[in-house]
Amino acid sequence: MIPIAKPFIGEEEIQAVSKVMRSGMIASGEEVTLFEKEFAEFCGTKEAIATNNGTTALHTGLLVCGIRPGDEVIVPSFTFIATATSVSMCGAHPVMVDISEDSFGISPDAIIEAITPKTKAVMGVHLFGHPCNIPAIMDICEEHQLFFIEDCAQAHGATYSGKQVGSFGSLGCFSFYPTKNMTTGEGGIITTNDSSLAAHARKLINHGQEKKYLHTEIGYNYRMTNICAAIGRVQLKKIDSINCARMRNAAYYSKNLCHSGIITPQTLNQCSHVFHQYVIRVKDGKRDDLASWLLKHDIGSAVHYPVPVHEQPVFSGLSNPPCPVSSRLAQEVLSLPVYPGLSEDELNYICNVINRWS
Repeated sequence: MIPIAKPFIGEEEIQAVSKVMRSGMIASGEEVTLFEKEFAEFCGTKEAIATNNGTTALHTGLLVCGIRPGDEVIVPSFTFIATATSVSMCGAHPVMVDISEDSFGISPDAIIEAITPKTKAVMGVHLFGHPCNIPAIMDICEEHQLFFIEDCAQAHGATYSGKQVGSFGSLGCFSFYPTKNMTTGEGGIITTNDSSLAAHARKLINHGQEKKYLHTEIGYNYRMTNICAAIGRVQLKKIDSINCARMRNAAYYSKNLCHSGIITPQTLNQCSHVFHQYVIRVKDGKRDDLASWLLKHDIGSAVHYPVPVHEQPVFSGLSNPPCPVSSRLAQEVLSLPVYPGLSEDELNYICNVINRWS
């Protein structure tokens, strides 16, 4: 069976974890500090604040931007649920809007239509590893004095005009879940060039602690451990080669998939796509048929995402604008295996199976 995803973990990560375990310093400490420094350098930002997962990075990032009950944050409807629920965790209202069909990113036109006096921020998701329309969103946020928060959970190493995602907005938020382009086992990180936002985030993730046992606001236990950071430091050294392998696998698919019933993904001008997922679109309502065909031939696939956020039951009480592109794409998308460990024989087999599908 060829799985849909597989963590890229080697002996170096195992040795790094063993070193931390033998040291006895397994909670948040020096390894985390070093990982933060190295990740900030990788992204080209002044600061990076490690957290225990991507959702807590988003939640903390929103809080330090001042998002509070009654505020509105504009988010894309076609994304993982945590993009929106992190807004709700602040007591604020996630306003779900439609996406651009070519990039799967939030639509700038939809953002403009959704802005109200209660709007405080826009969250742009670099979905599947492709940057959203960063310049347009930044212009909108500057004009309306809104925070621009980059959800980079699936886009480690993706760039726009040669600059790393996570370095454009007020802050960026990454996830290190095991199937992401790089992992810490479980973890997240916030990147920013704003030292005051960074200082506030460091306090919030550590129980609102100003100094030892002096707590000046309600905070959380969102800290990353040294164990996770040790994995992340090794993975960070590999991320360029990992992304190159994903991009090479994606290029193989795009060259060799020739079925008239599918649409392969695009990479827009000035963008580098790091292919956290290689997402095809299946025409004529036959997506599930193709998924079954692949499974019959021992090939894993997945739907990211079958229910757009504005249609999720948890948000049924909210009033949001219609999102027809999100609703349609949710019925068409299918992710194929694209992880670095795929062999050319496996890629060739997957392409042949899809091209034979009828």
